[in-house]
Amino acid sequence: MSTLLPLLQAAAAQRTALLAQLHDENTNAYRLFHGSVEGRDGLTIDRYGDVLLIQTFHSALSEEEHATIVAHYAPLGLHVVYNDRSGSNSRIRNTLPEEELVQAQQPRVISELGVNYHFEARHDGQDPWLFLDLRAGRRRVLQLAEGKSVLNLFAYTGGVGIAAAKAGASFVLNVDFAESSLQVARANAKINTLTTRPRCVQSDCFAAIRQLSGIGQPKVVRGKRLPPFPALEARQFDLVFLDPPRYAKSPFGVVDLVNDYPALFKPALLATAEGGMMICCNNVAQVDADAWLDQLKRSAAKAGRTVRETEWITPEADFPSFDGKHPLKMVLLHV
Repeated sequence: MSTLLPLLQAAAAQRTALLAQLHDENTNAYRLFHGSVEGRDGLTIDRYGDVLLIQTFHSALSEEEHATIVAHYAPLGLHVVYNDRSGSNSRIRNTLPEEELVQAQQPRVISELGVNYHFEARHDGQDPWLFLDLRAGRRRVLQLAEGKSVLNLFAYTGGVGIAAAKAGASFVLNVDFAESSLQVARANAKINTLTTRPRCVQSDCFAAIRQLSGIGQPKVVRGKRLPPFPALEARQFDLVFLDPPRYAKSPFGVVDLVNDYPALFKPALLATAEGGMMICCNNVAQVDADAWLDQLKRSAAKAGRTVRETEWITPEADFPSFDGKHPLKMVLLHV
């Protein structure tokens, strides 16, 4: 018997109650196996609608492992897609037979908590169009957003913004630098019944939040003209969702979740209405949750704002953790 089989069986047993709940909530996208936490480093297995998406990030699957996974999940009747991302740049390394490639590139619609999203197992970008570990954050947005104005920063394909609009938000603004991602966000809006249509703005997030916060974004810095950016009026939002990448550098600033989260947090906070809410995310394992939260509170105080109440949002049970410590940290701040 493959050494992987008992690990898959144990993972399935741990998810029995959650998957029953998710199916009742009209959700068909979730994680089935979560890497080293469940015994096989770098292996993730996800269900996205009728696709079983297998991905490896440290070492490729052996033929035995691949056969074991396919056989174990065969009763689900899903199309199997394997993306080997074990190279240094995490790009897909493996080719697929023609029939499997057609399935991998086929446009699909998946559902999460009653919200529909576009999905392709293989596309021109690097990441899946819906990050499953962020479900708990989108769930909280669905609970909070009714009647509120919502700013979704680093919006990617707009998942949070679509959830907010589905919940009945009065206004939603998705901001992301990648037009290709925002095209998916706009398409996602079209396949849902929404009372308000989210607005999508292609912009460096630094330029956007500095304008929205009232700080302002000059067109020339230290004698150098910055790339063009859309002009935005200062505006405060009832709910701001901040989910930046680990590290990114642009002419407008440096995103560094380890060393300088406040560079983003302060203008995002100033774009949040008094008495409003922020959901802040940090997906770096080495960052201590309590130290990070303390940093956010100190940054808020320096900006003249008070964090009145905090609530940790924990990834759901298909993303188990070592000793309760998740790489993805999400905190809801009442400000």
